[in-house]
Amino acid sequence: MKAAKKILYVILFTAILGLISIWIVHTPLPEGKKGPAAEALADRMLSAVNAEAWEAVPYVAWSFRGTNHYVWDKKNHIAEVRWNDAVAVIDLNTLEGTARLGDRVLSGRDKATALDYAYTNWCNDSFWLNAPAKIRDDGTERSLVTLEEGRAGLLVQYTSGGVTPGDAYLWVLGDDDLPEYYRMWVEIIPVGGLKATWEKWEEHDGAMLATVHRIGPAEVPVENIRTGRSPEDFGLPSDYFTSQAGRNAEQRD
Repeated sequence: MKAAKKILYVILFTAILGLISIWIVHTPLPEGKKGPAAEALADRMLSAVNAEAWEAVPYVAWSFRGTNHYVWDKKNHIAEVRWNDAVAVIDLNTLEGTARLGDRVLSGRDKATALDYAYTNWCNDSFWLNAPAKIRDDGTERSLVTLEEGRAGLLVQYTSGGVTPGDAYLWVLGDDDLPEYYRMWVEIIPVGGLKATWEKWEEHDGAMLATVHRIGPAEVPVENIRTGRSPEDFGLPSDYFTSQAGRNAEQRD
């Protein structure tokens, strides 16, 4: 699920750490109030990003940080993940699939490692693609938080699911009800309340998607977003995803 884990690990444990530390002040997880007011704010947020249109998108492709590249069959919940010279096609329900490194079909431990990479990164990177659409996922709790400036924030806590359940995000919306930023309380970050922006919104098949996130001085791009009606829209065979999670598919250029 959500969990902006690996990118945040890189940010916090590289040379950028020194810069980001200037921006970070630990903030305890706020207490919110559950109920109709929180759900009404969630409704406004989902309407602004057009979650219904997103739900109807059958296929989407994107790149995250220029490193991981995805084509996601949302209907069947199967994803192709490409990084470096590797490609994996993974059924996100069963976590089974196939993997290649160059022209070599992987098996055994190498295959398991590749599929684990694909799933862990898909959870992270798909969350950055459209976390607003996940605020009513199974295992979520929503509450209303009054911010210092008097505005209302929506606290979304993930109690189950994904790679690291237990994370929480405090969403702050703009005048148009699109998210401006959230603050995070996530397992991998020792400092609570780290701020990440949601910027440069684009419309894709009616759904609104942010293409830039800023965490302190660091920029996290979501690029090459495309939606489609079939695998062929992405240069793939029509049965690419449904044929044993891509087992017989050839690696494309």
